[in-house]
Amino acid sequence: MALAKQWRDLSRKTVARAPDRPGYYELGDDEGTVVDSGTGVLRDSLKDALAYSRASKVRWVEATSLDHAERLAEEHE
Repeated sequence: MALAKQWRDLSRKTVARAPDRPGYYELGDDEGTVVDSGTGVLRDSLKDALAYSRASKVRWVEATSLDHAERLAEEHE
């Protein structure tokens, strides 16, 4: 089940505003289809996605720890 959050453009501005905290994220294409997902420190993970992914959209949810982020991933995949 995908996150029930609004998509944001995957851009430098969005990545700069991403929290420097653990979380679960989804990457999407122009149509809003999830093309990838992951966990990690959100700002760092999204910097990598911006550099290497073909995704154009992103949405995320913050977690209290990396373990919590992994549990969120299991719930949403």
